[in-house]
Amino acid sequence: MIYLLRHGETMWNSLGRFQGQKDSSLTERGIDQADQAAKLLEKEVAGSEQSFQFHVSPLGRTQETAARVKRILPLVAHLEPRLMEVTIGCWDGMTKFEIDNEFPGMLDGSDAFDWYFKSPDGEGFDSACARAKDWLAGLHEPTVAISHGLFGRLVRGVYCGLSKREMLELPVPQDGFYRLCDGEFTLVSASADTKSGVVA
Repeated sequence: MIYLLRHGETMWNSLGRFQGQKDSSLTERGIDQADQAAKLLEKEVAGSEQSFQFHVSPLGRTQETAARVKRILPLVAHLEPRLMEVTIGCWDGMTKFEIDNEFPGMLDGSDAFDWYFKSPDGEGFDSACARAKDWLAGLHEPTVAISHGLFGRLVRGVYCGLSKREMLELPVPQDGFYRLCDGEFTLVSASADTKSGVVA
């Protein structure tokens, strides 16, 4: 069993900046989202907290989110670099508009989902998926993990054996998290405790 959380909303999320492996702090809304996720997670794991590993990306926004979770659940966090967000190299911290202006033509032919991998010095899709596979293969106990939007898509996609396009089009909510079990994933959120995810 894996519970995969995304960090709460950050300042750069609200401004449309892709953070990659740079960082910005959680907004007030992001703090509320992290607190809500922690409460939902407490209901999910009630009575079995001690059986869960807690893996957290070392980036600041995931650390902030983990701190909110630990206020409610007695989990011991382990930093897991393999859960870090995909970096788009020199584009980290930029908006699509800025990239288009500073790197003319580089986004030509891309869409809302695949532009991340057009960067001249960013992490490639195959490399990022290999990182996700490596992390998943090493899990032998129930795990709570806090990661990021794009990388969380890849984790779910690899887990369910999805195609590149299917992975990149997966939703990345910050007001809930995903339960991964038996080759399937399901969204757990406040509006609907269980919403169907992709079934492999």
